Amino acid sequence: MRPVEIACDESGSEGENLLGGETDVFAHAGVRMSWPAAAACVREIRARIGSPAEEYKANHLLRAKHRAVLEWLLAPDGPLAGRGHVHLTGKTFFAVRAAVSLLAEDGTDAMARTLHRTGPAAFGAARWEFFLTAFTSVLRLKPRRGVTTSPAEFFALVGELAGVPGEAGEIVARFRGGAERVAAYRARLAGDPGLVPVLDPLVPAVIHTVRHWSDGGTPVALVHDEQLALTPERVLQLKATLGARLAGVRFVDSRADARVQIADFLAGVARRIASDELNGRGDPRLTTLLRSFVDADSVWDGPTSLIAARRAR
Repeated sequence: MRPVEIACDESGSEGENLLGGETDVFAHAGVRMSWPAAAACVREIRARIGSPAEEYKANHLLRAKHRAVLEWLLAPDGPLAGRGHVHLTGKTFFAVRAAVSLLAEDGTDAMARTLHRTGPAAFGAARWEFFLTAFTSVLRLKPRRGVTTSPAEFFALVGELAGVPGEAGEIVARFRGGAERVAAYRARLAGDPGLVPVLDPLVPAVIHTVRHWSDGGTPVALVHDEQLALTPERVLQLKATLGARLAGVRFVDSRADARVQIADFLAGVARRIASDELNGRGDPRLTTLLRSFVDADSVWDGPTSLIAARRAR
């Protein structure tokens, strides 16, 4: 079967830096459009916005004076209807889910959601943030910005929080047995340059993108904006994970492919709309328009108004 080409781009990528970075949401977009359709869409956006900028980015569409253009792009009868898909990752929830998955022997998504929702109140916002920062530090062989926490220090903190009454403390208590799993993970990371870090949301998002577009059995060939994190080793891992669903990955400069430019627009506006929704300043109209593009299995524990329906796991 002939593969279908899906143009991709992301917004909010900061690698393993999930906490305290520039963004709190990561968005990965895939667009299925022909070259002529994508080029026509870019021309129409340029005509409607009228900016002299050589390269348009999502920020152009997000300006209040261009609201009508953004609504046109996302509308049910707009140029992206049925042609776009976005996988969202709430970065803090992604970190919590990684902690539960790695540290608790019987960790589940339900457990992660409970901890994510109850942790700040149970431990205090500052202590909770410190705990998550310590966890991400332990999993990184080269901690960023000089923030370092040894495994021994982290598990001492686990012991402290495990004594806090309530659901959050009970869940953290399950982490006490995770020291060996952390040590094994760090050893694998040191020995395998192609290993996908559990704290990087990019590869999981790409997997969801491919699964979405290959759902009917058609293999997918990705045309992706240049992305250093998608190393040759990680592309091989993607192929091993996805099998016949993934026909190949090709990297291009977004300025040279109108389809990737459209994916860049979609990822950028999706990240901003989702971030606003996550932080209580969402725009109901834009949230409703974006909702039809969002993957139901996004890594999301924010307002459910953004996710149409979550499939049973």
